[in-house]
Amino acid sequence: MNLEYFIAKRLITSKEYKSSISAPIIKIAITAIAIGIVMMIISVATGIGLQQKIRQKVSAFNGHIIISAYTDNQSDVSTTPIGLNQKFYPKFKSLQGIQHIQGVASKMGMIRTPTAFEGILFKGVGKDYDWKNIDEYIVQGRKPNLQGALNTEIIISQYLANRLHLQIGSKCNTYFMKDTGNKMPNLRVFTIVGIFNSGFQEFDATYIIGDLRHLQHINHWRPDQVGSFEVFIDDFTQIDQKADEVYQEISSMLNSQPITEKYYYIFEWLHLFDFNILIILIIMIIVATINMVVALLVLILERTQMIGILKSLGANNWTIRKIFLYNATHLILRGLFWGNLIGIGLVLIQQYFQIVHLNPESYYVNTAPVYLNIGYLLALNIGTAIICLLVLLIPSYIITKISPSKSIRFE
Repeated sequence: MNLEYFIAKRLITSKEYKSSISAPIIKIAITAIAIGIVMMIISVATGIGLQQKIRQKVSAFNGHIIISAYTDNQSDVSTTPIGLNQKFYPKFKSLQGIQHIQGVASKMGMIRTPTAFEGILFKGVGKDYDWKNIDEYIVQGRKPNLQGALNTEIIISQYLANRLHLQIGSKCNTYFMKDTGNKMPNLRVFTIVGIFNSGFQEFDATYIIGDLRHLQHINHWRPDQVGSFEVFIDDFTQIDQKADEVYQEISSMLNSQPITEKYYYIFEWLHLFDFNILIILIIMIIVATINMVVALLVLILERTQMIGILKSLGANNWTIRKIFLYNATHLILRGLFWGNLIGIGLVLIQQYFQIVHLNPESYYVNTAPVYLNIGYLLALNIGTAIICLLVLLIPSYIITKISPSKSIRFE
């Protein structure tokens, strides 16, 4: 233990220090750092959590990359069939990082009940459909059985079920328009076996999910034809790169589109969270730093006589500056400790008890999602400590201007 650290420790633990004029200011500085780190942890946890949850929801219903015919590139409705006999299906052996591929098709329709009607988008899925992506959103009932013969089982959103007064076991008349001629629409009577609630209004307002074979019959497609392929990748951060790689591997008659492009308005909105988080981090660090600068200046002025005595005993300026910087480091660490304790505690409470609720029409989620990661927690703490200490080097320079002869007589 060096001399500077020993003196700083004695200053911090002394009764005189705890009852000095600077004590309230020091408490304010510690509180400012604690509040700052609490705000930073909450803003990063909720910002990243919301981004990840919305990405997860969009990809759960669409995949990460959509392979479709060029004519269907900008449409949710499948009009041009694609054969299942593709070199990338059922496994994309030529590319790394591809998790799963599934064939689907979609068609607009209308559900009509004795009292109401709603436009819907029927999404047909097959035996290769990975239900685990939407399992968490199924709030009632079960998934349709697609492994056996063609059946009428579907799952419907809670939004549609409420508007149409439907429930598990209800049968609903669904009409699909034919692509050619002025013929009567195709009628299918489906049985609701499950209800999902994604909290994503764009999907909940229209989506119902059932057997792909219904759309193959209605569209007069062969059993080995689908409307598009949904590709799931391992790392979402590589979605644009993987979309380009997929495009290079598929037929020239097909196109690949990442969901970041299809739903660009959602992901552009998500990018704003990065800017908002950055602004909050900057403001909180500035507030904490200003309070620490004020506290250090008060400490220096209050200990002017001590500085003069140390200089008269032969201590150089840097040695004395280190005493006060050690002291400031102790205060910063106390603020970080309490800030992390409170901030992480609040995030964990939200994660397990979901106290804070959001409007799904505005935020696409029902409750505020959070994300905790040791990496960004360490970055926030280390970054805050380093920035505060670097800035505190400036006010500590005042020590070099204090004259021993004048400071000893300082009152």
